[in-house]
Amino acid sequence: MDHFQDLQILPDPEFSTPMLMNALFAKLHRRFVKIDNRSIGVSFPRVNPDKPSLGDILRLHGDSMDLLRLQEEDWQTGMWDHLKINVIASVPDDCEFCRVKRVQAKSSAERLRRRYSKRHQEVSADQISSLFPDALEEKLQLPYLRLKSTSTGQSFMLFISHDMIKNQMVSGDFNCYGLSEAATVPWF
Repeated sequence: MDHFQDLQILPDPEFSTPMLMNALFAKLHRRFVKIDNRSIGVSFPRVNPDKPSLGDILRLHGDSMDLLRLQEEDWQTGMWDHLKINVIASVPDDCEFCRVKRVQAKSSAERLRRRYSKRHQEVSADQISSLFPDALEEKLQLPYLRLKSTSTGQSFMLFISHDMIKNQMVSGDFNCYGLSEAATVPWF
């Protein structure tokens, strides 16, 4: 993982940066599914966890040949007017490393109650409510992308965490979102 390519969302009077980033990432995800990606990771170098916002840059990480093959796929169709695509470049020598992964919140208490009641019809509604109180719900304060599932058609939020590893590169595979529970990407 010695190369990277930045794709920067350009300011647009009609569309917000997050809306354009959602569209760009959805296109990338579809391409990753098609090519069965395992070798290209992503990061968001202008992430702001305090807002929370992923910023305006999507950075692709991988070997130069993998990134070049992806670039030749022309997967950004329809986004050309909204993007500045930088050349594929070498990663700086003095970088740190970061694990970029998906974080999923625990389901809502109401959903857990419904699910439990279907499987345990003998348990009363009051008992189920005490098993799954509203306080159980987890509210994530992480940056996210709003995507639409191609299989179910439902919209969902893909929460993304950037965990700093500092000076330790960890090898591994990436999923069809370019994220990994184990592998790191260069951070600079």
